[in-house]
Amino acid sequence: MFSLENLCVVLVQARNPLNIGAAARAMSNFGARQLRVVNPYAPAYREARSAVGAADLLAHSQQFGALAPAIADCSLIVGTTAIGHREVQHPLHLLAPGARKIRNHLRKGRVALLFGSEKRGLSNEDLSHCHWLLHIPARKEHRSMNLGQAVAVCLYELARDSTHSKPSEHTPPVRGEKPATLETIHRVSEVLLEAIERSGYVKPRGGRTAEEKLRRMIRRFQLQEADAQVFLGMLRKILWKLDSTGQPAKAAH
Repeated sequence: MFSLENLCVVLVQARNPLNIGAAARAMSNFGARQLRVVNPYAPAYREARSAVGAADLLAHSQQFGALAPAIADCSLIVGTTAIGHREVQHPLHLLAPGARKIRNHLRKGRVALLFGSEKRGLSNEDLSHCHWLLHIPARKEHRSMNLGQAVAVCLYELARDSTHSKPSEHTPPVRGEKPATLETIHRVSEVLLEAIERSGYVKPRGGRTAEEKLRRMIRRFQLQEADAQVFLGMLRKILWKLDSTGQPAKAAH
């Protein structure tokens, strides 16, 4: 089986203890050990922690009050979606080719795989943190899957058939390139947003929409950590120039 050591499974606003327990058990089945839950329904999370078959994994799971800190140390964020009537604003990959992309990234960095609540899935704001989206192909008449089952299907596809997921011997090695973590990308987005707000490009009332658009755009750049740091330095210099007092603005520190 392919190692899922660098994979973080992130459950956002899960409400059913059976689903949380099933997701944890599937993780234990396929060797994914990092479970992170964001704003879960508290009684359901407490009940799920006593689930049979994955008690140790649940006991070591991490709880967060917001999505951003839950994925800050990851360099690839992938959201899952049933699509439905949603207007997709990200690159979308079906499970099999998407799993290959995730496996390739797991060899060099940490990946967060996001699953939304049982009722609504991931919100548009949640999706704005993602680099791209993953879709499990299913019947048009019944696209959505149970949360625990969706986690199991995705992890099976990621873990299976490692002999066909090894890098080609003809692929040139990557020379020390390290994908930027979400923490760095978040800083870039924050400073860029402040710069365009202060320049007058974005009006104050449009800040939230602009922030979501910026998140999606910055993730499409797929910046390396070193390049992201250079970009951040450029933006800080721009903010310093925009400041009429000649002092760096707060977000530039």
